[in-house]
Amino acid sequence: MATEQSGGQNKEQADERPKPPLLGVVGLMLGIFLSALDGQIIGTALPTIVGDLGGLEHLSWAVTAYLLTSAAATPLWGRLGDLYGRKGAYQWAVVVFLAGSVLAGLAQDMGQLIAFRGLQGIGAGGLMVGALSVIGVLVPASDRARVQSVVGVLMPIAFVGGPLLGGFLTERLSWRWAFYVNLPVGLVALLAVGVGVRLRTERVRAPFDWAGVALLTTGILALTLVSSWGGTAYSWTSPVLLGTALVAVVALGWFARTELRAPGPLIPPALFRDRNFTVAQMLGFLTGAVMIALVGYLPLYLQLARGASPTAGGLLLLPLMLGMMGTQLVTARLMGRPGGERRYPLLGGAVTLAGGALLLLLRTDTPIAVASALTAVAGIGLGLVMQSTLLTSMGAVRPQDMGAAMGVVTLLRSIGGSLGMAALGAVYTARLTDSLTERLGAAEAGRLTGGGLTPASLDGLPAEVRDAVGAAVTGGLHGTVVGGVLLAAAATALACLVRPQQGAAREIKPPKPEPEPTKPDPEPEPADTPAKAATAG
Repeated sequence: MATEQSGGQNKEQADERPKPPLLGVVGLMLGIFLSALDGQIIGTALPTIVGDLGGLEHLSWAVTAYLLTSAAATPLWGRLGDLYGRKGAYQWAVVVFLAGSVLAGLAQDMGQLIAFRGLQGIGAGGLMVGALSVIGVLVPASDRARVQSVVGVLMPIAFVGGPLLGGFLTERLSWRWAFYVNLPVGLVALLAVGVGVRLRTERVRAPFDWAGVALLTTGILALTLVSSWGGTAYSWTSPVLLGTALVAVVALGWFARTELRAPGPLIPPALFRDRNFTVAQMLGFLTGAVMIALVGYLPLYLQLARGASPTAGGLLLLPLMLGMMGTQLVTARLMGRPGGERRYPLLGGAVTLAGGALLLLLRTDTPIAVASALTAVAGIGLGLVMQSTLLTSMGAVRPQDMGAAMGVVTLLRSIGGSLGMAALGAVYTARLTDSLTERLGAAEAGRLTGGGLTPASLDGLPAEVRDAVGAAVTGGLHGTVVGGVLLAAAATALACLVRPQQGAAREIKPPKPEPEPTKPDPEPEPADTPAKAATAG
């Protein structure tokens, strides 16, 4: 099997590659930024979207559909890049993402929005893994650390900018512009990569793992449905829920068996032979669930219970996001010290646990400044865990497996986020509906949850109704926070399983030389790639 870098090339030869054009790197970074940004951008717009389109009972799926399809598509795009060319796969992922963005902005009901968010997620799954794969073969080894540090900063900036930008666009223009704003940025990324990236790489020769794609997608979808339906649409012991859970177990078990035998597996099983890598993915899964749940439901509390505007709701999450960003930068410098692989995930889990407990202090009369400041503790803890597990994952695999490893990291964090949003969203909706029904009666509760509950509509409601809404939203948030605390406790316990490496940093040995293929298959510039068509126009 031919690989990206011929085994006959040594490390010095790889480092002799010319530095890539800045324009191409910028295009790749924009794709990573868009992927992270759009997972968060509608958080502050959700109350307004529900007021316009209705369907509060499907609220969490506007986020979950994006995260779910993004997770399922991540290994698919990575494999398509291996087989047919990384640059072309990345460009087509951008095209699919932009098509989903336009359609989501044109949605006329919640069902359409959820479907088009799913299409958006399919494209987004190729943005992150596609950009990282191209960087792996385009950027010399001497520059990769610098590029990875930029990626580490971009992610928190996207998490900060997503809720803030979504709130600003919703308040000043329309929630639909939270999707339309992707068009200019995506087109710049498409053209920048088309002009600035030139690849001549050897492709992997292996049959495409269609069975793995089908089984993984089925398993992820069924698992998400179980977490979303459980205790709300169906009881936990209902035949529908038990049957869906059985489908998830069978599909994922069959997927694992298929990957062990497949000549070109979507997810190489050999990655999980390293204990630290496996534990790091479990930690990433848990922290992804906590982060998405907090970012998704804290804006609802700030807007509906504390009366903040959509823009202010995004601004008030700045302590959470800045805590994540600052901690990730510091952790990257500290992880090389002996014992860092275990120390910082443990510390991060404990701090996240404490931060979640602090959020249980939020009440309907908590000053907005205090509520905003309390989120910083959870942000610091999440930043510690996310950065330390990413660096542990990178240090636990061989260089030639780095692309597959990053695909697994992205996949499991995305699955954790989608499952966390679905499961904790079901808790939020159930507690909100029960509280409103108890205080206002079933008819009024149904009217509010059916689309009459928006930040703009609160001012025109009687005082007793506003008080009931504030208490219900706060109770729903407490339900999601309790779930987050339990997940943080599980992450802290799991971090104890990480084995500290001997020495300041783990030495990554270069791969053993492999025979040079007699007829390498260079990746040509396809004549019908989106970027070439755009530049030609």
